[in-house]
Amino acid sequence: MKKISIAIILVLFAGFAHAQINNPVLWSYSAKKIADKTYEVHLTATITGNWHLYAQGTGDGPVTEIKFTPNPLLAFDGKAKEVGKMKKAFDKNFNAELKYYEQTVDFVQKVKVRSAATTVVKGSVNYVVCNDKQCLPPKDVPFSINVGGK
Repeated sequence: MKKISIAIILVLFAGFAHAQINNPVLWSYSAKKIADKTYEVHLTATITGNWHLYAQGTGDGPVTEIKFTPNPLLAFDGKAKEVGKMKKAFDKNFNAELKYYEQTVDFVQKVKVRSAATTVVKGSVNYVVCNDKQCLPPKDVPFSINVGGK
């Protein structure tokens, strides 16, 4: 019985470690009311280990792209801003200077709700993460954030 318990624990630990390697970015989502019917929507990436997440629109290399699902109850104010410690480096693999974040970055989008009703900001984040040895394939992560109401 003891051997079975140890085997189960080892299998669970191996699965957790494998998941961390294949998914080094943990996303969290929130909304903060900043004025009447106006919100900041936060898409926060926590990046583990020595991985880094690329900025939006970095040019000739990998990028992070945020796509919002159209909603007639919402008006988006500009493009999502990046809040974090941006780094820039020339990457010989992409033959370009790339912008990226390590540890954490917060993508902040200002949204205005056109009515008093509660609605949902939906969309997806497409991103690439790399470390000094490899890049993982692009990944799409859907999100859904409630805004509006009383």
